[in-house]
Amino acid sequence: MLIVNISSILGILPPETVRLSGKEMDTAMQRLDGSAWLLVDGEHISAFGSMSGLKTEDLTGRHIVDARGGMLLPSFCDSHTHIVYAGSRDGEYLDKIRGLSYEEIARRGGGILNSADLLHRTSEDELYRQARIRLDEVTAKGTGAIEIKSGYGLTVADELKMLRVIARLKQESPAVVRSTFLGAHAVGRAYTGRQSEYVDLVINDMLPAVAAEGLAEFVDVFCDEGFFTVDETARILDAAARYGIRPKIHACELANSGGVQIGVSRGALSVDHLERMEQPEIDSLHGSGTIATMLPGASFFLGIPFAPARRAVDSGLAVALASDYNPGSSPSGDMRMVMALGCIRMRLTPAEALAACTVNGAAAMDVAGTCGAITPGRLANFIITRPIPSDAFITYAYTTPFISEVYLRGKKLS
Repeated sequence: MLIVNISSILGILPPETVRLSGKEMDTAMQRLDGSAWLLVDGEHISAFGSMSGLKTEDLTGRHIVDARGGMLLPSFCDSHTHIVYAGSRDGEYLDKIRGLSYEEIARRGGGILNSADLLHRTSEDELYRQARIRLDEVTAKGTGAIEIKSGYGLTVADELKMLRVIARLKQESPAVVRSTFLGAHAVGRAYTGRQSEYVDLVINDMLPAVAAEGLAEFVDVFCDEGFFTVDETARILDAAARYGIRPKIHACELANSGGVQIGVSRGALSVDHLERMEQPEIDSLHGSGTIATMLPGASFFLGIPFAPARRAVDSGLAVALASDYNPGSSPSGDMRMVMALGCIRMRLTPAEALAACTVNGAAAMDVAGTCGAITPGRLANFIITRPIPSDAFITYAYTTPFISEVYLRGKKLS
C-alpha cells in the first residue's frame, strides 16, 4: 500500500530510539514537510519520502491511498487504562458534583468496590462485550497500543475473569494490547479490616494463578494514602518478580506515598498518576529506566492538581501521558483530549505532548520497538488527519474532528 499526497509526516524516529527524555521530547521527533508518501508492506512501515522523488514506476502494482493533503502521525499509545469493567458509576458522578471527594466516596464503600460488586455479577462474555465496545471506541479515535489493568475483581476468580477478557481482547483486536494484574487496587469487601490478610491473598493465591495461565505482562499496586503501604507494595512486587512479572505503580495521586521510590527501587517500567509528585520523587527517577506517566484526564474529571509535567520534562525525565480510562475517575479514553490537556493545563508543547502520547507511552508498556513512531520496520499504526493548518491545531481546536482515517497493522479501520 502506498499512501500519497501527505502534507506532513510527524513523529519520525530512528529504529534505535525507544524513549525520549527532557529536551529530546520537544526536538527529537522529526517531521517531513511538503507533499510526501509512505509505503506499507504487510503490517509494517516500509519507507517514506517526498512526492518529488516518486517515479511513475513506483506506483505500479501498489494499492494507492490518497491522503488528500492530510498529515500522517503515529497512532496513540495509551499506557494506563482500566477499560474492562461492568456498567458505569454515573451515580458517583452526581456525588462528585455535590461535593464528595474520591476518598470520601471510597470510605463510604463506593468507588472501586462498587465496580467489583457489579463485575462479580457480570458474566465473562458480557464483560468482554462491554470492554470490546470501549476498545473499538478508542481505536477509532486513534489509539493503536493500549495497556489494560485488572483490579475490579478483588477475588481470585474475578481477577482471573478480567485477565481472561484482556487476553481475548489481545487476540481479537488489531490494537497492540498489554495486560497488567492489579489485584492490589483496593481491599476486597470480604477482607474489610484485614488488609494484611488481603495482601497475603494477592501474593499466595492470585499471583500464582495469574502466572500459571500467563495472563499478565505487568503487576501494579495502588500505593497511596488510604490504599496500600510501601511495605505491602514491596512484598507484592518482590513476589511478582519471582514469576518474572515487571511492576508498574499507581503513586502520588492522593499524597506523596513513597510509591515512586519503591517502584524505582524495584525496576518499575513506569510510575503512574504523580499528581502530588515533588522534588524527591523527581530526583529518584533520574538515572532510572522508569517512565513518569501522568494522567491528566483524572485531574480534569476529579478536580485535583495536574501532575507537574513541565517541571518533570525540564528536569530531564521521560514523561508519558495516558488516559486512565475507567468508570470512576476518568471515564474517557480520548487520547487527543489527553494531548490537549497536556498542552493547555500542563504547559507541554504540542511536540512534547505528541512524544508523551506515542513513543513514551509505548516505552511505558515495553512496546516502543514496535509502536509509537513512524519508523521503517515498526507496525503500520498511524492516523491520517483531515487537512489541518498545523500540527498544533490538533490540541488547539481540541473538539474539532481531525481524523480522516486510522490504520492498525497496515489495515484501515472500518
